[in-house]
Amino acid sequence: MAARGPYEIGGKCCSGSVYPQSILYQILNNEERWKEEWHPQHSPLPFPFPNIGCPCEVNRRVILKMPGVTCNRASEVLLKTITFIRKLPSFFQLPLEDQILLIRQGWAPLFLLGLAQERVDFELLETSVPSLLKAVLLNQSPAGEYHLKPENSPLGASLAEVQKIKDFLGKFWNADICAKEYAYLKGIVLFNPDLHDLKYHHYVQALQQEAQHTLVEFVSMTHSRSRRRYVWMLELLGFLRTFSPDTIGELFFKPILGDVDLNTLLLETLYTKQDLI
Repeated sequence: MAARGPYEIGGKCCSGSVYPQSILYQILNNEERWKEEWHPQHSPLPFPFPNIGCPCEVNRRVILKMPGVTCNRASEVLLKTITFIRKLPSFFQLPLEDQILLIRQGWAPLFLLGLAQERVDFELLETSVPSLLKAVLLNQSPAGEYHLKPENSPLGASLAEVQKIKDFLGKFWNADICAKEYAYLKGIVLFNPDLHDLKYHHYVQALQQEAQHTLVEFVSMTHSRSRRRYVWMLELLGFLRTFSPDTIGELFFKPILGDVDLNTLLLETLYTKQDLI
């Protein structure tokens, strides 16, 4: 049996090990609350996605077709991400300021890697937003269905951004990434020495280099000593950092959490005392 690397974790979900007052714990234990409803203003999104080119395409918004099911799975992935971090003693040897900085900057790409590893697929509905011209012509009041308040944000996430996420997931699924590779990739993502204000920059850099070295050795051993797979995965990691955490929160967590600050939720869950778990 091959030795387990420093970034490898088990496949068990930690949903049963979170402090009972955790919001994430409550989500996973109240799945029946999230009933699927069909809203007339939502229309199925045709697949494959259309080409995103003109501004009208960029402004299109989408929501999950089955938010109850998908958001529940997304919460499980987020909890597994927290478990992955908890099982890295080297992470907790960093100053607390560095830990918080790495979590805030790294949770979104780590979560997307988790979606890929767990093969969480999802369908979408396109939302239709009434135009300003239509509102004026129909003499709709601000108290009606359409609100002219500037602070009201459009419903749903950007179609262009969500298509990028689905394209990324598809690339990883087609490459058949194994559990060890996912573990090393997560180590590379978490220990990001390029962040400003890191107190232990050199230590974080050494941890990332360790993960990179272990990954390249593993890939060389399992894929005929070819570095092309390793280079390809690193290129995808660079692409992974371009995704907006706001888009991820809007699509996967806002339907059940509302406007909860995910950074605060993650840190509170991560630093729950171990003797309470």
